[in-house]
Amino acid sequence: MAIAQKIGGFIESSSWIRKMFEEGARLKSIHGNDNVYDFSLGNPSIEPPGEFRRYLKSIVENASPGVHAYMPNTGYPHVRKAVADFVNDEQNLAAGEEDVIMTCGAAGGLNIILKAITDADDEIITPAPYFVEYGFYADNHGGRLITVPSGEDFNLDIEAIEKAISPKIKAVLINSPNNPTGRVYPEEILMRLGDLLRKKSLETGRTIYLISDEPYRKITYDGIRVPSVLRCYPNSLMATSYSKDLSIPGERIGYVIVCPEAEDKGLLLQALALANRILGYVNAPALMQRVVGGLQGVHVDVSEYARKREMLCDGLSDFGYRFVKPEGAFYLFPQSPVADEVAFVNALQEERILAVPGSGFGAPGYFRLSFCVDDRVISDSLPGFGRALRKFT
Repeated sequence: MAIAQKIGGFIESSSWIRKMFEEGARLKSIHGNDNVYDFSLGNPSIEPPGEFRRYLKSIVENASPGVHAYMPNTGYPHVRKAVADFVNDEQNLAAGEEDVIMTCGAAGGLNIILKAITDADDEIITPAPYFVEYGFYADNHGGRLITVPSGEDFNLDIEAIEKAISPKIKAVLINSPNNPTGRVYPEEILMRLGDLLRKKSLETGRTIYLISDEPYRKITYDGIRVPSVLRCYPNSLMATSYSKDLSIPGERIGYVIVCPEAEDKGLLLQALALANRILGYVNAPALMQRVVGGLQGVHVDVSEYARKREMLCDGLSDFGYRFVKPEGAFYLFPQSPVADEVAFVNALQEERILAVPGSGFGAPGYFRLSFCVDDRVISDSLPGFGRALRKFT
């Protein structure tokens, strides 16, 4: 084999979304784009807000000397200050610009965190369902991902997390709003998790970090707000991006913020800055740093996603599908009508509907639908959802 054996194995284990993409391309070549209903990818369907385009144009036209020069590894100081000021107002914190590291998206942020804190054979706990790349990120830095079940409503199961904590555990990694379930973890649950990690850090004699992956923080429904992990546990870090709230996933811009009360914070920040460089990210994109620095608090019209959520949930509910209505993000995670959700996803494909099996997220028996699609995709696909369900009921 020309490639590394490990990567060969990773290709196989990460193949569900790739397979859906390939199947979608095949079906579209046969039936045409408008006759295939693709719910497989979480690619924002709303264009960036007008403020983004206007501000981007003004930044591009800035001809001041040095605007394309090197910068600190952690990003432009004025951008980091703007981020810290916004997060302080939003989450009632007292973070400084030194607590913020600008990154190449949330994925870059998670990787520099894990590089900074993970030793060989350390374990990272995450609740299932989970974003499949977490396992690869942990492996990138010598660690190993340990998954624990969530509750029936997809909330955190604190008892399951406690049982999984061993002397090798270095962090708990959560994602709220969650991909693929749309669950927003309530503050009470996060406070209980913080209390558990305090206790277990003392028992094991090592700091256990809480890492929160929050690229969907601004996309919530029904008045729900995402609680601040940084206020629930001092040894916590948040990674996020502007991919979803500004609809600019291709620009790869985000940040990590460290709780101002974290132990050995100075050393941790040094480690994050070094990891940002030696992993090859070096700096988050300079142009996008300057843009988002001036757009704190700006985001897409979330009511558009809320409307699409209602269209899909109402339609599937009328047919008898069972699901927990998402509180955030733009995914629906229904229960398959049969235990073998792959068989049901195949039945959906016969209706030219593309979904992702829950096995790809560590949750067999479910399937994921991304409703960040055109309204027409939702409305025109509903009869096919009905026909597929009737084959199994």
